[in-house]
Amino acid sequence: MHDTPRQRVLAALERRNAGPVAIDFGGTECSSAHLIAYQQLRRHLDIEPRPLRLGCMMQLIVEADPEIQARLGSDATTLPFYPRRWRTWDSGYGFPVEVAEGWKPEVMPDGSSVTRDLRGAVVSRRAAGGMYFDPEVFPFSGASSPKDYDARPELFERWDWPAVLDESVAEYAARAKRLYAATDRAVIASWRMHYLQAGQFLRGYEQFLVDLLVEEDMARGILERLHTAYMKRAKAFLDAMGDSVDAIFFTDDLGTQSAPLIGAETYRKMIKPYWAELIALVKSHGIRVIMHACGAVSDFIPDLIEMGVDALNPVQITAAGMAPERLIRDFGRDISFWGGGVNTQGTLDRASPVTVREEVARNVGTFNRHGGSVFTPVHNIQADVPPENVLAAFETARR
Repeated sequence: MHDTPRQRVLAALERRNAGPVAIDFGGTECSSAHLIAYQQLRRHLDIEPRPLRLGCMMQLIVEADPEIQARLGSDATTLPFYPRRWRTWDSGYGFPVEVAEGWKPEVMPDGSSVTRDLRGAVVSRRAAGGMYFDPEVFPFSGASSPKDYDARPELFERWDWPAVLDESVAEYAARAKRLYAATDRAVIASWRMHYLQAGQFLRGYEQFLVDLLVEEDMARGILERLHTAYMKRAKAFLDAMGDSVDAIFFTDDLGTQSAPLIGAETYRKMIKPYWAELIALVKSHGIRVIMHACGAVSDFIPDLIEMGVDALNPVQITAAGMAPERLIRDFGRDISFWGGGVNTQGTLDRASPVTVREEVARNVGTFNRHGGSVFTPVHNIQADVPPENVLAAFETARR
């Protein structure tokens, strides 16, 4: 048995948890809830109203507060990047939200909302009535040579660490130490680093995939610049934080729901070497690694294991090749599964609480077979998920 939430999570990451399954709500930026669903949950639990804090600006995902984490039994908590100052934003959903002071969406005449970069150009847009902000432009879509990337060095220096989240490395490290000392939950640092996904955002989804296959110099021009920035940042964080974090949460989506985004050989040639070096740096400090990769990613799990990844998230159980029984049979002794607890597409959002409970019980029983499971739904809880189903899922996992 493991006496504290932190110990439960660490035991799960080492595939030796013989006690109650570890649980995560709000421990990462991919295991929380859209602000609409979160507000409904707070009201359902009759928790005193207060402004919600936005953790992910693109997905409009909240940073879970300790009261909700306690109600749901979360054993993990997140360490995201912060701004130095917060402000109140009218979300358009009938309640205020705390956001970074420098993040200032504008409502357009057509009802959409946009955000702009320092040059005043629109960079993301939420459609009228929409639930998320989507990228509006791809900065290097028109580049014809890797030298063109040198025109915007600031993009690489701050990629996945937005300038509006303007705390310094020292301030981030000090906050990590305070959080680690104040909680017995596992502290998960969300670093938001990508390689494949960043290349797609910088060049365009289709163009970067073409680059990987037939314009390697264009692809490597982006990947090398990202990697230089990421390694420099990671070294600074790790030196400053010391042992005040239990795991680093990385993200790099690799799959659609029916197939991988790229072939395994392309991944091993073009993407994996960068991840291997970055992960090795983290592991050299005795810190665990959780890798978020959506969709049909079973082809890449052997590579994740080889690189030292401790857990895969979100474990999209309805994607091709991602059935729980298959994952546990083929990989369960070598990697933990942080997610896969209940399907968010069809079960958590539409089924009855009874069906939710049945699916959770089945999946927990499968994924925790080797003591290497952290329960959380498949990705963030979406805006249309009723609070009754959220409670049914987490109550079942706790039992």
